[in-house]
Amino acid sequence: MDVRRRPPRPPPATADASLESERHRLLKPTGAVDGGAPPPNPKASDALPLPLYLTNGIFFTLFFSVAYYLLHRWRDKIRTHTPLHVVTLSEIAAIVSLIASFIYLLGFFGIDFVQSFISRASHDAWDVDDDAPDHFIIDEDRRRGPCPAAIECPVPPIAAITSPSKMVDPAPVNLPEEDEEIVKLVVSGTIPSYSLESKLGDCKRAASIRREALQRLTGKSLLELPFEGFDYQAILGQCCEMPVGYVQIPVGIAGPLLLDGFEYSVPMATTEGCLVASANRGCKAIYASGGATSMLLRDGMTRAPVVRFGTAKRAAELKFFLENPENFETLSVIFNRSSRFARLQGIHCAIAGKNLYMRFSCSTGDAMGMNMVSKGVQNVLDFIQTDFPDMDVIGLSGNFCSDKKPAAVNWIEGRGKSVVCEAIIKEDVVRKVLKTTTAALVELNMLKNLAGSAVAGALGGFNAHAGNIVSAIFIATGQDPAQNVESSHCITMMEAVNDGKDLHVSVTMPSIEVGTVGGGTQLPSQSACLNLLGVKGANKDSPGSNSRLLATIIAGSVLAGELSLMSAIAAGQLVQSHMKYNRSSRDVSKVAS
Repeated sequence: MDVRRRPPRPPPATADASLESERHRLLKPTGAVDGGAPPPNPKASDALPLPLYLTNGIFFTLFFSVAYYLLHRWRDKIRTHTPLHVVTLSEIAAIVSLIASFIYLLGFFGIDFVQSFISRASHDAWDVDDDAPDHFIIDEDRRRGPCPAAIECPVPPIAAITSPSKMVDPAPVNLPEEDEEIVKLVVSGTIPSYSLESKLGDCKRAASIRREALQRLTGKSLLELPFEGFDYQAILGQCCEMPVGYVQIPVGIAGPLLLDGFEYSVPMATTEGCLVASANRGCKAIYASGGATSMLLRDGMTRAPVVRFGTAKRAAELKFFLENPENFETLSVIFNRSSRFARLQGIHCAIAGKNLYMRFSCSTGDAMGMNMVSKGVQNVLDFIQTDFPDMDVIGLSGNFCSDKKPAAVNWIEGRGKSVVCEAIIKEDVVRKVLKTTTAALVELNMLKNLAGSAVAGALGGFNAHAGNIVSAIFIATGQDPAQNVESSHCITMMEAVNDGKDLHVSVTMPSIEVGTVGGGTQLPSQSACLNLLGVKGANKDSPGSNSRLLATIIAGSVLAGELSLMSAIAAGQLVQSHMKYNRSSRDVSKVAS
């Protein structure tokens, strides 16, 4: 584990020298000869009959020369109305030369480019010089690994974490001799934990070694943390760094949810008892009443950089420039270059002194879209920098977006998908399925979800438990769980209709941030849940329709959850239900701390 910097070592004693010799044997490249000088690194340019600079010069000259010759020939043919497909022997030779030089330049761009990778690989290889072990540690600490942030963060000394007496293997396992040696090097700090994947080339083996090293460093067992049965290669560089296992979360199914004429079985990953059962009861009430309907109000992900000028006047000038409709088309062209799915929708600016916050909104297809919109914003910033050279870009995100934080701008303007979902629950369904009355639900909603939330100073929290449903579906379908913060913004409305007999219920959710491609949606389990809903991957016929459908299903599920929980509270069943379904039968006094 990369939990400390390795301190300078005293001159090695006999045992230390033996360990160092063994480490060198383990990390030595295959084929190296003991006692001899290491063979020089092979160079790709060794295969060339000419020096490298001459070879590059010849291909550069050849490429531009034949391109110039062919352009002149084709211009003459156009002037003389000669068909372009009629070529002479010299033109055929020129075309062949052009293709050959183009392949060289595109594929290699000079052998030096290839040699840079070979040299880099030689530094990454486990061929550490015994004469300078400390140099190896410094180089490794400065390397850029899968998690650069972990390298830059200050790390406390190991003594602050655990004493040497506790650095034992709580549950010894039989490791191959080579893996055992690597575990010892990780524990000693010689090999950083974050570099195991790149060095070993085997993600599962790297996770196993890291897991064992962690147990020895902390003295705590990870026996109950599952390890087998997971594809660690699938998360490399995408979902999680430095894995040691995975957490099991049960997935329940609520439904069928009858929404817009279609039935959906809704997967919910949760450890809260009663949650799935409650949502299922709400789905039953909606189904028995003819189903729910939904409407997508808007679809646009946002990113808001913050820039600073010397004066507030200059900040205002850029604000007027960005919000001028005459400039929008030009800015859209620049922004949309970031992706074939990104389409700029608008720019909303706010000023604080001489600081300007620019909230870009764009459609992002079936992706949640944070990376997509960020690239588009960067393109626009680079473009306007020419006209506003005194603009100082402070940060690509200035919290006016606003991501993973409760914010009024998301509640009012929306972020991601804005959805409203409604249903009319019949009187007999309210009485027989929900075990309450329409009048009781309307009164409770007014006093709890509306007045009660206002008294609490809630921001987007005018509901009973929208966050419960959103989080469970987010985890099951591979969404970003942290975006539950704004995605759970919801106002629940209930009203008696049809002479006070039936119940009209609706949820309005202005910022559901979901995607069906990218991130955790590509993992097998989460992908299976998306497939269950019929929204797996990108929709090729109508880009963005899968993610929009997922957002409406979430809103419909929240509607079901609100119905059931509010009914349980109105009927006084909340405590009894949780006592029955949300209490463990396990004797916690016998569970080791």
